[in-house]
Amino acid sequence: MVHITEEMVRRRAEHNDCEIFSLEEVSLHQQDIERIEHLDRWCRDLKILYLQNNLVSRMENLSRLKKLEYLNLALNNIEVIENLEGCESLQKLDLTVNFIGCLSSAESLRHNLHLRELFLVGNPCTEFQGYRQFLVSSLPQLKSLDGTEISRSERIRSSQGLKEVKRRVLEQEKEFLRRRAEEKEEVQRKAAGEEKGNKERRGGSDGSSSTNTGLEDNEEREEVEENEDSQEVEENEENKEVEENEENKEVEENTKQRASEEEEQQEQEFWNTPCSFTPESRLETHRHLEKKRRAKEKGAEKQPRASRTLITADGRVMNVNEPKLDFSLTEDEQNNTVVLDLAVYRHMDTSLVDVDVQTTYVRVSVKGKIFQVVLPAEVRPDSSTAQRSQTSGHLVLTMPRAEGEIKVSKVVPRPAGVRPGRSSSSSQDSKRNPSSPEWLDVDPSGRTVLDLGSIVPGPRTRRGPVEASRAAPAVAPAHCCFSEGFVDDPEVPPLM
Repeated sequence: MVHITEEMVRRRAEHNDCEIFSLEEVSLHQQDIERIEHLDRWCRDLKILYLQNNLVSRMENLSRLKKLEYLNLALNNIEVIENLEGCESLQKLDLTVNFIGCLSSAESLRHNLHLRELFLVGNPCTEFQGYRQFLVSSLPQLKSLDGTEISRSERIRSSQGLKEVKRRVLEQEKEFLRRRAEEKEEVQRKAAGEEKGNKERRGGSDGSSSTNTGLEDNEEREEVEENEDSQEVEENEENKEVEENEENKEVEENTKQRASEEEEQQEQEFWNTPCSFTPESRLETHRHLEKKRRAKEKGAEKQPRASRTLITADGRVMNVNEPKLDFSLTEDEQNNTVVLDLAVYRHMDTSLVDVDVQTTYVRVSVKGKIFQVVLPAEVRPDSSTAQRSQTSGHLVLTMPRAEGEIKVSKVVPRPAGVRPGRSSSSSQDSKRNPSSPEWLDVDPSGRTVLDLGSIVPGPRTRRGPVEASRAAPAVAPAHCCFSEGFVDDPEVPPLM
């Protein structure tokens, strides 16, 4: 039996920061709950309560929820509408597919003055003659019944002949209750017969076990007698033991096969046997499925899942994608890096992702599932970075290549007319840095010293820079006068 616990309610209150005292909406559907409890004390401010698809048999412990506006109890085992008088703000009540056959119990909803919508589809009471007329006249505050709006003309017609409608409804209700009592007695007899059958089966199994123990004792005696024989018979004994082990294995396989066949036969009988749709049959189906689920879990525990091979015995790294994520592995030639873009789930927490970068491969654990890929080149794990996109959630790993990795560069075509330079000596080649670019030097002396003698045209002797500086006359100041034979040549630029 599943109970409503504080931990369960807090898990369903994530939208309210796991605070239950101020909770206004909670969904407890599909939890196999059999009883409503604690909610009227823990969550006084509840406005919306979802309890559909459970095993609730009674409407109880709800009268203190004064602010409750919507109550969903569809797909449960409720037979009577009760204990909702205290829900003063109730506006919508959903009781779809239950076992309500006591239609007169719906008159208790008169105290819920704000009730506007009521759903009773799939209940036995909907098959009663005069069902809708009875509810429309009994609950004047209703505006919609089973999803159909109640018109003003329908309300007037339902008030006509109300006594006769009530009489017929009560008669049908008594007939339903009588059949319901017979169904309960039949279920009790069936349960008692199953208990007797189980006891008989246990007794038969005890007898068979005693015979098996007797056979085992006889086998042990025979083995003792055979061991007392000479050593020459030892080989025959070993052969016999091997044969016996093989026979035992065959017997075990046969017994397992018979047990599986019996289980399949029982399963087919359970689902093919016709039965009435009652709360007891629904509980029986639920227990059968629960028993089957537990047996499956035990079988899974006995057979542990084989671990996936990530690295073979000879050291070869395997490519693995257990989470089945999209990814792209590219090489950035400009930045000399390898980039891995892994499409991690957008709304998944980053704490559930674990990254392990090695020199030749990358391993990413996403919620316990392994993603592993071999890299096209060796990288530096200590200089690698991992970033996650805030919009798409993708995981981007940037891994620089390791030093010494051979990189193919593009060949730049040489322009026409340029000759390759002469090769230098072996000593100069050894001193060159392979990472630094090479430049072509045409005349090293020409770009170190500037020759100013070529400014003035005319026949002049070639002098070195030092001699030219020594032989150059002193420049006269701007205010001194030139000699009489001086002629200013316009082609000669002035000296600054």
